Amino acid sequence: MAIRLITDGGADLPESILANRNITIIPLNVMINDITYKSGVELTSEKFYRLMKENETLPKTSSPSPNDFYEAYKNIDENEDVIVIALSSALSSTFESATIGRGMLLEEQPNRNISIVDAKTASVGQAVLVHKACKLIDEGLATADIVSKLNETVSTLNTKFVLDTLENVIKGGRLDKVRGAVASVLNIKLLMEATEDGKVDVVEKVRGTKKALKRLIEQIGECTSNFEEKTLIVAHSNCADRAADVMQKIKEQYPFKELLLAELGPVIGTYAGEGGIVIAYE
Repeated sequence: MAIRLITDGGADLPESILANRNITIIPLNVMINDITYKSGVELTSEKFYRLMKENETLPKTSSPSPNDFYEAYKNIDENEDVIVIALSSALSSTFESATIGRGMLLEEQPNRNISIVDAKTASVGQAVLVHKACKLIDEGLATADIVSKLNETVSTLNTKFVLDTLENVIKGGRLDKVRGAVASVLNIKLLMEATEDGKVDVVEKVRGTKKALKRLIEQIGECTSNFEEKTLIVAHSNCADRAADVMQKIKEQYPFKELLLAELGPVIGTYAGEGGIVIAYE
């Protein structure tokens, strides 16, 4: 049985994954200056960061509609199973839209097999799950077994990040205003992570970007092992040189099987602002 993967605009996928796979990406909506764009379709990362600089108002994001998923499902051959890896249900209603859209299609095609995984993370956290799903498909596993292994991975996945500015994440309601304001004034950088229930929380507070990134890298060794069997993905928000430096330091310290690079797209970039670094690994 052929299997088609679907994810959404909250995932930041490395080009190496996109280039070799037929992955359907359901865009989220990003509104800038009263104009709504489909992330990754009508709004590239380059255009997004330029527009964000030009506008004082924080962009707004919204989830795809159930109909967006319904249409995507319907356009896939009925003989293909579908696995959806959706942005954390604690951060977005995208998972809910995917589920409702599945119900809409099953009313017409009750024999379709569509499985939806709540990633309980975003960005390169989703990308790690997509990458793993691709590997499991290549190994010939059945759909139910792949979904089971993905849900196991969700429970052990680490998605951690350091932001250069807290302005966007505060305005976007993802960080308490008081904590954020104090950190900004004191040049304290917050090491943050996706929690087990798919929310965002502060792990540590470090003064200065350099020390924060050093601590971000140190945490890898504290959180995981068996590096030779695993993939780590780094993403950046319009700071390619910083990301390259972080990747080099990770490579020097940990023998990951694969080390991949991505760029934060418009959805996660809305909250990260420029200068952010996100990493994800099992």
